[in-house]
Amino acid sequence: MDYEVQGFTRHCHASGREFAPGEWYYSVLMTEGAESKRYDYAADAWQGPPEGAVGWWKSQVPDRTVKKKHWAPNDVMLCFFDELTDQSDRLDVRYVLTLLLVRRRVFRLEEEKRDAEGREVLSVYCPRRETAYAISAVLPSPERIEQIQQELAALLQ
Repeated sequence: MDYEVQGFTRHCHASGREFAPGEWYYSVLMTEGAESKRYDYAADAWQGPPEGAVGWWKSQVPDRTVKKKHWAPNDVMLCFFDELTDQSDRLDVRYVLTLLLVRRRVFRLEEEKRDAEGREVLSVYCPRRETAYAISAVLPSPERIEQIQQELAALLQ
């Protein structure tokens, strides 16, 4: 399923105040009828994703005075993706990296399905390699989210 997601609003949906540079905030994607809506919340106003949320994520308001970090080239990210293939204890990292590669348009999301045990599996295709992958959707625990972000940032920036 594809969603058109509006850009960052720069204002807290709960309080209406404008976010400051460098401030952490949460975004949530909701469906309202046939439309998708994005709402941004200041970290101190965030009480978890509302019921019926399609997805949510944590981000930081860019600070234009700080030099922007650049991600590693796509080939480096693909090599790291390959390294994670046989590491069953890091399936959550591979899933997050897969989503990043879809976002960067290195992978194309073909379909989401369930395996025989009822677990969600993403089917992605890499045009560069002309290869399809089946990726287990292993959502990281709240404790692991920050750890995975730091690990990917350290390896890929």
